[in-house]
Amino acid sequence: MAHPLFSAAGHLVAIGGAEDRTSDLEILKNVFALTPEGNREVAVIATASGIPKQVLPEYEAAFSRLGASQVHLLGIRDRREAADADTVRRIEKSGIIFFTGGDQLRLTNVLGGSPVLRAVRKRLQDGAVVAGTSAGAAAMPSTMIYNGAAADALRKGAVNMTSGLGFVDGLIIDSHFLERGRFTRLMEVGASNPEHLGVGLGEDAGVIMHPHGILEAIGPGHVILIDSLDLASSNIADLDMGKPVAVEHMILHALVSGHGFDVEARRYLVPHELSAALAESR
Repeated sequence: MAHPLFSAAGHLVAIGGAEDRTSDLEILKNVFALTPEGNREVAVIATASGIPKQVLPEYEAAFSRLGASQVHLLGIRDRREAADADTVRRIEKSGIIFFTGGDQLRLTNVLGGSPVLRAVRKRLQDGAVVAGTSAGAAAMPSTMIYNGAAADALRKGAVNMTSGLGFVDGLIIDSHFLERGRFTRLMEVGASNPEHLGVGLGEDAGVIMHPHGILEAIGPGHVILIDSLDLASSNIADLDMGKPVAVEHMILHALVSGHGFDVEARRYLVPHELSAALAESR
């Protein structure tokens, strides 16, 4: 299986939503600490949000507290704005590009194939941090979840999936994971796509995706991994739509801050193993 980040020099940070933006800023501190040396500019993209005028000032205040030299507030409401040359220049200058929460379909609809999205991908390749919370996290992979009941999603066709922003392959990310009871969403995804690692992000929790496919959990919440690579059997291919899915041998891990996972080796990393793996990959 390919490394999720391929050859990107930068880091992806996916956050489960409801991260602290006014007090200790624990997760945002982790994001800011990854900033490339000599570049403290931050671009905040609120395309997903239905209330950009409310959320953008919150992130401006948080990143300014952390030491940002400049925070570019980018609403980007339509595809015309996603092609704006000045907006692209602001992204090209930034060491951190941050996607707010909201509706991930709005993100892909407005940004898909745009100069803005190409600029973000180039910054990631060149060493910048690309972070997102809630919908901004769920949209990161090449394939994303955009809908599906939480309570009983372990039924054929219960989870809707489509193309995401394409920052990472081989992962499916779900947010607000524990708080909204979304375990069966990633189980249904794993049954139909066993090669994809399910990453369920609790609120005020996140995962740093380091180059070479090492995941690192951050924040006070949980990161849940659902690994279906060694799935023994499932009846999903034989079912009618809406019928209950059976799965045999789906593996679940619960990570807390400082723990990690090697995606290629499919191996849980306790803190000293994570430190060794990160040192080896530098």
